[in-house]
Amino acid sequence: MSDTETPKTQPEETPARETEAPQTAAPETEAAEAGAEAEASLAEEELLAPPPTFEFLVLDIVTAARLHLGLLHFGEEKDRPKPNLRAARHAIDMLGMLLEKTQGNLEMGEKRLLENSLTELRFRYVQAAEEAQAK
Repeated sequence: MSDTETPKTQPEETPARETEAPQTAAPETEAAEAGAEAEASLAEEELLAPPPTFEFLVLDIVTAARLHLGLLHFGEEKDRPKPNLRAARHAIDMLGMLLEKTQGNLEMGEKRLLENSLTELRFRYVQAAEEAQAK
């Protein structure tokens, strides 16, 4: 191409033959493609989900209890729901059961996380119950 020529911006179209049948992939190829897509999807999910650990389990239940107690709220203050003490109590009891059933099997950090979370949530539960009775 010389300096004076302008490059073509669109490729020339080649006419399709009317007699050609549409190409279909072999079943093995389709299965391989579907498997590759599933693996890619699983890889994406693995990146989004944290690894399953005891700490994550405890923090998941703690977060649920905090939501039920009304300590965590997303949105405007006027839309804040009332605490659900029954659901909060259930989450706190689940943490208590975990502490009881794992006695002697936890590492120091796991035990500390569970005990400290339970202490805080029990205190917050009493506060929320007292506030609910005062209203």
